[in-house]
Amino acid sequence: MSKQPDPPRTTVVVPTYNERDNLPVLVDLLADLGVPGLRVLVVDDNSPDGTGDVADKLALEGPLPLSVLHRTEKDGLGRAYVAGILKALDDGADLVVQMDADLSHPASAIPTMIEQLRTSEAAVVIGSRYVPGGSVSGEWKWHRKALSLWANVYVNAILRLRVKDATAGFKCWRAATLRKIDVGSIRSNGYAFQVEMNHRVVKRGMRIAEVPIRFEERAEGASKMSFGVQLESAVMPWQLLFKKS
Repeated sequence: MSKQPDPPRTTVVVPTYNERDNLPVLVDLLADLGVPGLRVLVVDDNSPDGTGDVADKLALEGPLPLSVLHRTEKDGLGRAYVAGILKALDDGADLVVQMDADLSHPASAIPTMIEQLRTSEAAVVIGSRYVPGGSVSGEWKWHRKALSLWANVYVNAILRLRVKDATAGFKCWRAATLRKIDVGSIRSNGYAFQVEMNHRVVKRGMRIAEVPIRFEERAEGASKMSFGVQLESAVMPWQLLFKKS
């Protein structure tokens, strides 16, 4: 009898800043999935509310393997993701999931995203709000929905990504893809970070797949979207379009 291949080592990278109430809930949801080889890497940016301490306790007593990367300053979501992804790759991850800590991304979609990678040639799978079957919370204000939809139209008009949810932050990556796009060299932040990651995949001739999700309003705390993040998101597609390398 042939030996069954080992399950992929999947690391969920979760950046946190003032998410002490949401983080334990998220970890329980991930544990309940029962996905073999699933691990969590929390990247905490020195949260004033003690999220880092909560994460350390979960690393010792939580329901699944969890490690914590403590950073001394808050310098943006993109920087936190790059630090976490590089750590996950160094630790031997086969798959890396990007996931927010605010419970807006449904943990229940992760097995589907992993299966999509297993059964296709996709380089990355996006949890998408805007493919058939996807949706956003009814609690979203109309102007947030309009801004999100416009941002996707804007990005695709400039970069021709052919991705329905180009600004999405819920993704499952092959480790090989992350190495091919040289994730460590990415310098953008916020939504621009998500767009630049997608652009590098498409530019290298790899395929992006999308699976439908329902995107929920964050459970606790406040959104961290700033004017600077919005401005960078508007400028970045043009910079990528005219970048020579």
